[in-house]
Amino acid sequence: MYRTNTCGELRLSDAGKEVTLAGWVQRVRKMGGMTFVDLRDRYGITQLVFDESKDAGLCERANKLGREFCIQVKGVVSERESKNANLPTGDIEILAEELNILSESQTPPFTIEDQTDGGDELRMKYRYLDLRRTPVRKNLELRHRMTILIRNFLDNRDFIEVETPILIGSTPEGARDFVVPSRMNPGQFYALPQSPQTLKQLLMVSGFDRYFQIAKCFRDEDLRADRQPEFTQIDCEMSFADQEDVLQIFEDLARHLFKEIRGVELPEKLQQMTWHEAMRRFGSDKPDLRFGMEFVELMDVLKGTGSFSVFDTANYIGGIVVPGCADYSRKQLDQLTDFVKRPQVGAKGLVYVKYNADGTVKSSIDKFYTPEVWSALKQKTGANDGDLVLILSGDNANKTRTQLCTLRLEMGDRLGLRDKDKFECLWIVDFPLFEWSDEEQRLMSTHHPFTLPNPDDIPLLDTAPERVRAVAYDFVCNGVELGGGSLRIHDGKLQEKMFQILGFTPERAMAQFGFLINAFKYGAPPHAGLAFGLDRFVSIMAGLDSIRDCIAFPKNNSGRDVMLDAPSALDPKQLEELQLKVMADLT
Repeated sequence: MYRTNTCGELRLSDAGKEVTLAGWVQRVRKMGGMTFVDLRDRYGITQLVFDESKDAGLCERANKLGREFCIQVKGVVSERESKNANLPTGDIEILAEELNILSESQTPPFTIEDQTDGGDELRMKYRYLDLRRTPVRKNLELRHRMTILIRNFLDNRDFIEVETPILIGSTPEGARDFVVPSRMNPGQFYALPQSPQTLKQLLMVSGFDRYFQIAKCFRDEDLRADRQPEFTQIDCEMSFADQEDVLQIFEDLARHLFKEIRGVELPEKLQQMTWHEAMRRFGSDKPDLRFGMEFVELMDVLKGTGSFSVFDTANYIGGIVVPGCADYSRKQLDQLTDFVKRPQVGAKGLVYVKYNADGTVKSSIDKFYTPEVWSALKQKTGANDGDLVLILSGDNANKTRTQLCTLRLEMGDRLGLRDKDKFECLWIVDFPLFEWSDEEQRLMSTHHPFTLPNPDDIPLLDTAPERVRAVAYDFVCNGVELGGGSLRIHDGKLQEKMFQILGFTPERAMAQFGFLINAFKYGAPPHAGLAFGLDRFVSIMAGLDSIRDCIAFPKNNSGRDVMLDAPSALDPKQLEELQLKVMADLT
């Protein structure tokens, strides 16, 4: 046996035992005739003691150990004289009697400790070393624990786990597919699944009335903190279920996870908010409810009541009240103005009104309005003396609301109101079924083309499809969409109608989705589903700003694996086998 115990389990009650440990050298400290070595494995750290007076040769070998040497040590558990209350093993140490170097190590490119000196790109290049660090390891252990809880929860509710194929046909409606050339079928390609959507619907037709899968999914889209080209979904589908059935089960799953992982009790019934309400009140379909600053629409107060042309020509004027910030300096307000003018936000400017503690009012547009208007504004916004009101306006209401949302979140961050140990969850419902794409110049599915229209709105499919609501729902926590789903279309004719509105010819619809339309001819049950993003869920539980540190081997912001140097060029022989040619860059 390489070890009798791990580096995290020995306690004072084990004193006197002969043990064998194995792991990696965290650090070496020489103090007179004694050498102390911190030995680490995934379970913890144990201090080893090498005494020159007892075995000079052994102590000399210990002095030659370097960081991250992989070693095996035999010795006796002893009570420490100088205890370390920060370590679970801090009451004991191992009086070493044998030392076996299993593998030497070069000096690592960064310190493998909780607080490392390695930058993101360097740590990703040496991800196998970064994974030795306790915070990263704990994230993966948390991920493991969550998947076990999820599987057990769903199994206890009669869900059956079914694996669906990774190599499927391309369905370009939505995000871009990753495609895989077929050697045996020259000139033809598989696609990697963006989700198992149509396959799990076919499982419902097959009679598997409750399905789930911890599914790998792939989308070729631009990256950000909560997005990777490959990600993992907790993918579920249910037959003979309506919206409340789905929401109840997956509310219960979320409640179970929060209680078991974080010790947090979610409310017995989560709030439901319509998409239109969320956009009106917070400018986002994933509102962060950990703090206030709800939008106040100010058209009736500010448009046409002064001589400020920016407001007089606007189609939307909205503001937020920032409590206790009337003492913001000109420099701070200029910083906020610069912030909203950034290309990522896109506002043309920012108006502020300070209701000072002494009752006076100061605004960036003082000269355009009378004291009576400022009084009306104070009453409309509910501002108190000492508060700051920030106002944006624009031609497009939803665009301006989105800008105001970004400002609201920025103020939440600056004021420390987005507490990672506080969790506010809700459902967003009644999404629009379609959204207009300026790039495609046509209507696109807000979620996907298999989403059921609200039955009350089906007559509008022919006359005003942009007004049709979807029977769809998103689960939102702390301003992050953790998952979403919908009731599905199970009628072939309605599915064909959806494809028609989306611009599919009947021939194209049958070529791409004929397997699903044909399956609906054989007694398809009503069905619905939902998928949680496992990576996002783990990152929320772990209090992370990015999903990368809860994924074992993530990609960087350019979609590259810098450790494996992927993607990379193919060997010419492989291209020949696939009958492919790579076009030279002509730019």
